[in-house]
Amino acid sequence: MADHTPPLESGQLLSPELPILASPPPPAMVNGEGPQQVILVQVNPGESFTIRREDGQFQCITGPAQVPMMSPNGSVPPIYVPPGYVSQIIEENGVRRVLVLPQQPEFHPGGHSPLHHPPPPPHAHLPAFIPHPAMMPPPPHLYTGMAGGVGDMSSQYISQYHPAHIYSEQVSADSHTQHGRPPFVHRDDRTSKTYERLQKKLKERQGGGVGGQVKDSPPPSPQKTCSSPSTLDVQNGVGGKSLEAEQGQPSHAVAGTDRQTGRGKNGESGELDEEAQALLALLSTISKPVVSDIQARRAVVSWSAPTKSDNENGNVEDDSSPPEPLSYEVSISFNGKDGKYKSMYCGEELSATLEDLRPATDYHVRVQAMCNCLQGSLSEAVSFTTLTCEPDPPNPPKKANGTKNTLVLQWKNPCDNGSKIQNYILQWDEGKGTGTFEQCYYGPQKQYRVTKLSPASRYSFRLAAKNDMGVSEFSEVVDLFTSCSVPLPPFPPELEMAGVTWLCLKWQRPTSSPKEDDIYYILEMEEEGSGYGFQPSYDGDELTCTIKNLHRSTKYKFRVAAYNSEGKSNPSQVVEFITNPDRPGSPCRPVIRGRVQPNSFKMAWEPPKDNGGAEVTKYVVELSEGLSGLSWELVYSGPAMEHVCEGLKPGCSYQTRVYCMSEGGQSPLSETLQVQTPAVPPGPCQPPRLVGKPKAREVQLRWGAPQVDGGSPVSCYSVEVSGLQSEESREVYQGPELDCSVGGLMPGKTYSFRLKAANKAGFGPLSERCEVTTGPGAPEQCKPPSTTCKSPSCVVVSWETPPCNGAPVTEFRLEWGAAEGSMQVCYSGPGLSHEMKGLLPATNYFCRVQAVNVAGVGPFSEAVLCQTPCSVPAAVSNIYALKDLDLQRYDAQGDAEEDEEEEEGDSEPPPPLYSPSTCLGICWDPPCDHGAEITSYLIDLGERQPVVVGPITKHIIQNLQPDTSYRIRIQALNSLGAGPFSHTFKLKTKPLPPQPPRLECTAFSHQTLRLKWGDGPAKSATSDALQYQLQMGDKSGRFISLYKGPCHTHKVQRLNESTSYTFRIQAFNEAGEGPFSSVYTFTTPRSPPAPVKAPKVERLDESSCEVTWEALPPMKGDPIIYTLQCMMGNSDFKQAYKGSATSFHVQNLQPSSDYRFRVCAIRQCQDAPELSGPYSPTVTLTPQRSDAAASGSAAGSGSRAGAESIRARRSLTDEQCAFLLLMVFAIIAILIAFVIQYFVIK
Repeated sequence: MADHTPPLESGQLLSPELPILASPPPPAMVNGEGPQQVILVQVNPGESFTIRREDGQFQCITGPAQVPMMSPNGSVPPIYVPPGYVSQIIEENGVRRVLVLPQQPEFHPGGHSPLHHPPPPPHAHLPAFIPHPAMMPPPPHLYTGMAGGVGDMSSQYISQYHPAHIYSEQVSADSHTQHGRPPFVHRDDRTSKTYERLQKKLKERQGGGVGGQVKDSPPPSPQKTCSSPSTLDVQNGVGGKSLEAEQGQPSHAVAGTDRQTGRGKNGESGELDEEAQALLALLSTISKPVVSDIQARRAVVSWSAPTKSDNENGNVEDDSSPPEPLSYEVSISFNGKDGKYKSMYCGEELSATLEDLRPATDYHVRVQAMCNCLQGSLSEAVSFTTLTCEPDPPNPPKKANGTKNTLVLQWKNPCDNGSKIQNYILQWDEGKGTGTFEQCYYGPQKQYRVTKLSPASRYSFRLAAKNDMGVSEFSEVVDLFTSCSVPLPPFPPELEMAGVTWLCLKWQRPTSSPKEDDIYYILEMEEEGSGYGFQPSYDGDELTCTIKNLHRSTKYKFRVAAYNSEGKSNPSQVVEFITNPDRPGSPCRPVIRGRVQPNSFKMAWEPPKDNGGAEVTKYVVELSEGLSGLSWELVYSGPAMEHVCEGLKPGCSYQTRVYCMSEGGQSPLSETLQVQTPAVPPGPCQPPRLVGKPKAREVQLRWGAPQVDGGSPVSCYSVEVSGLQSEESREVYQGPELDCSVGGLMPGKTYSFRLKAANKAGFGPLSERCEVTTGPGAPEQCKPPSTTCKSPSCVVVSWETPPCNGAPVTEFRLEWGAAEGSMQVCYSGPGLSHEMKGLLPATNYFCRVQAVNVAGVGPFSEAVLCQTPCSVPAAVSNIYALKDLDLQRYDAQGDAEEDEEEEEGDSEPPPPLYSPSTCLGICWDPPCDHGAEITSYLIDLGERQPVVVGPITKHIIQNLQPDTSYRIRIQALNSLGAGPFSHTFKLKTKPLPPQPPRLECTAFSHQTLRLKWGDGPAKSATSDALQYQLQMGDKSGRFISLYKGPCHTHKVQRLNESTSYTFRIQAFNEAGEGPFSSVYTFTTPRSPPAPVKAPKVERLDESSCEVTWEALPPMKGDPIIYTLQCMMGNSDFKQAYKGSATSFHVQNLQPSSDYRFRVCAIRQCQDAPELSGPYSPTVTLTPQRSDAAASGSAAGSGSRAGAESIRARRSLTDEQCAFLLLMVFAIIAILIAFVIQYFVIK
């Protein structure tokens, strides 16, 4: 037991290095494709089977289970081989088995130990896996070495073998042949001989491995080859498949003492392995079972629980009982001890009853103990033979031969069940059919002739077999019939139904033949005129037959004969039948004969080319109105081949078709003929009727369509009119409408109207007359009126009475207007004149007159033009003051020519032409001159003398008092006199303009000057109307405006340093602009130097450093010097250097103190004191650290780097502060500008 491998836990996966059995070489591929087959591997209860999954890991499957494995070439799939074992595939009785044999230590090359862990069982939840051969690893070298030399091994390597693992693969021959490949791999002669020799040796080893019990087992019964295997059942509740069924399906059964799996994990302590080995050893001590109560078809098997021996008990520390209840598996074989075993029972009982055994059969039974996942070794097999019994029930006898008086019966021998069959018992019912059987034969023969029977009779038989053990059960009852005599001639066949190409015939069974006799019939047929005589058309047992593929309207002769096993009867009498004629073909397409009339046409047609074998009896003509073909009307039925279709509508489309009738049926329809009847003129219309009240010169008529349109839609109507006493008529309307207006009539007269309709065939007859009397008419057009001007604003218009057209004029309407297209009614009454007042002088007017009576309004006369005489101008309508822009333009134009002489005599410059304080500028719109050109305007100022100006529309009134109001009105004059004054217009002169303020400079810099003027605050109130204009002189002496607004201060920017600038200021308000002040001169100072960038500090040693800074260029020739200040700790800055150099060597520094340095530039002016610029950002020199020497090669550069980093941080901080201050100033400036814009300027 020490050679058993330690068990593994059920869930443990195997290492990829474990060997796997490789399949034999695949068969040759056909057309590039290999065969493929699924093989079921049966895993017995308590055993395990190892496969490799897709992820490369191994999985153990414990039985009972069936694992489907895919074989691409029909060979055995790869089977796992535990370490220390070899495998070999052998063939026995059509079953391929995989033997897994333990390998001796001498076979392991390199001294490898055969003790390895077997594959563990899988978890309960792991599913079955179907591996593909391509996923399996290649076989190891151990297997390949064994494959070639196992047959030649010496006896010292195979002296001791444990029971081998057997993977048996049963594959039926049908499963291979149905796929088109042989059941086994093809081998050459040498390989086949080696294979057979190896198979023989393996069988011998298997026989010796079990203790040589094969030769001592009882030989199989000689009768078992004749019996068929029966099913096996287990009485204890565990059912198993029959051995016969197990042989018929491909499966794999696994058994062996060396394939055990344990529950312990790999790598646990040695105590757990020893306990598992001890339990496995206990399971392997089970003794062979005992068979009792052996019957023909059942037996009882019992066994004892496994116990430990005395020497084994000394190696066990604890008690000898297993930790869990034991279970047992009973397997049985009827093919010898080395044959295939079938599991019949699996449970915890110590006995089992084997049911459904075969009588007189040698069986071998063995038991295996199991505890959880551990399986012990199989016990020694026990052989027993079931008892013999009576034979199995035979099959029913069969009829080998017979006549009408004899029957020859045969049968086969059934299974004898271990005792030879001596006699057979044949019973029959003597043809009575009562179910009572009598013995008719008893003997050892397997056939018997029964004689003296009645013809055509039924007899029932049954059979039983007898041996030394008794009589078997009877077989099933079989009914057999004797033959009959030759039947009599049957009656002639009858026609059941006839067709065009077929005839359905029937006949009767001969009356003398019994119903039990099998009678067959032969139907013979002869076609008339064929010359072949009667030919068989049907042979069978039916009483009807349909003969097909015949000719239409053809006579055929028939006769029938009957026959049975005794012979054939004479044929019946001959009968004749004729096939039906076929329906005729369709007639030819109809054609038109003669001319198509509006109400009829004549058509003709030809008979069909194929009459179907019968004459045409009649023709049928169908007619359809329109081209849709939805409804057809039968218009003719008869033998004639022409017909006249009457009663048609003119101008209508018709379709006609023909079909014929014969004895064979109705023919198909002919082609359709389309006919169009010609149209005729429409019928008479109803007289037109008057619509509404008749007018004086026009009437409105309306009518309806004619009742008969002549087969064509009415396309046009014609209306004729004539006088009451006149026969002459004239056409007043022609068109498709159903109404019209007839004009050009005389008022109060009677007219006669007639109507006629037309289509494409022409006009129809005229309707009856319709008399209409016109009403009175409106007056005629008046003559143009006459006009007489009484004054420039008054005109008299007169006119004459026009013809009244049957009704007196009751009213005249006069229209008057300044334009011909926009005249309005100014008079309506019976008078013949009218006076127009309030007209404009020298203006063109238009007028026209219209007469009205009870019939209506007559047309207007022609328009007459009337022009009023000229007059004084009209009053000036609009007066307004001139704007500043207009005043400036008017100022520029001035009366320079009139004042030239006066200005030449005066030495002083003349005063300005326009002053808001002493002048008023007015403008007005020119009034209407009423036909005479305006020569001048009179401006009235009230108390002052009126001012007369020429024909202008604007004027400046001078020499007025400041801040004084004036009432102004204007009058236009022309050659005819003065017009009326305009309305009064008030204007006021402005006060005198202000004087210029005093200009001062309150603040200055090298680029800016802040100027202040006046006595008010810096920011003036919004209500202050006084504003200022500040100007600055340029290089050419001109002054440019800098500021214009109400403020009292202004800052001048972007100036040059040390430069003088001139300024002047002017005040203005609503009164105008005041004079400019005297010129002021202000000078900007010099600018200081720019700030210097932060200096750089470099430490030279512990007490000295060097400070450097960037140089600034000279400013307008003035040199630049620099001042360096130093501060130690928190003390004040002290000057360390002043000069023009850009670097300075500072000494006597204290190593433990911080120093801060800053630099400023100084401008040395030639004629002014020095100007100092702002200081640069501060740079800090930190004390030198004590551990600075640890850096090695960068001692001096370390302090400088520290100083530069601190300086960068300080520089960044100063820049941030400057930016923050700049943003604050910008926000304040924006707010100030907003306040000034909103509160001051606006």
